[in-house]
Amino acid sequence: MSKPEIHPHAVVASSAKLAPGVKIGAYAVVGEEVDLAEGCILHPHALVGGPAKYGRNNVFYPFCAVGGDPQDYTFRGERTELVVGDGNIFREYVTVNRGTKKGGGVTRVGNENFFLAYSHLGHDDQIGNQTLFVNGATLAGHVAVEDFATIGSFSVVHQFCRVGRYAYVGACTVIVQDVPPFSRVVTDRQTKSYGVNTIGLERKGFSKERLAVLDRAFRLLSRSKMNTTQALAEMRTKLAGSEDVQELIQFIESAERGIVK
Repeated sequence: MSKPEIHPHAVVASSAKLAPGVKIGAYAVVGEEVDLAEGCILHPHALVGGPAKYGRNNVFYPFCAVGGDPQDYTFRGERTELVVGDGNIFREYVTVNRGTKKGGGVTRVGNENFFLAYSHLGHDDQIGNQTLFVNGATLAGHVAVEDFATIGSFSVVHQFCRVGRYAYVGACTVIVQDVPPFSRVVTDRQTKSYGVNTIGLERKGFSKERLAVLDRAFRLLSRSKMNTTQALAEMRTKLAGSEDVQELIQFIESAERGIVK
């Protein structure tokens, strides 16, 4: 395998170890005591910190910050580590913290995990193999996520919780207890419509008359005892002269996943 390829505008610490085949892009930063195995790629502006050991063929996308200090009030600069396996992907703005002395001193990431943009691993987390962290998925410290688990977008996991193998945590879910293996967990969806976006439409120049007609339409849709089909029929009968209402009717009738009511 070829020698490491280091862009002249990259910054590589003197104590870093780069194996053959490593590629470091422009303005990327490799910190002190970082050990990068064969085939690792740092895209421009990526940052990998240490002390840390990174296995083979890990890919770091722009503006990720992997191996940084733990976000913990008790951290006083002690030597703690991050240990990463092979074939992981860290997309844009992913953050991964090293461990803390009180938590064992090591954050661990296994093999072939996929961390989408803005996901975060806290200090002392223990991640298995082939997990998926969707955009914005966030772990507090001391969390364990086992093999093949999925953490949905913008979901958060409380410290010391465990997520079992093959578990699926749906988007925007708050986890404060352990998630059993093979299970599917999601926060109850209570999304509701509260009628017309009055203030927003006023700012866009809608007259009081237009808003009044739309308010009548939404009352038929969500506050009457009619089902959606009956409400649409009533709109056609009583509010047919409004282009806004016609647009609303056409949108609802073309919905393939239903509508928020």
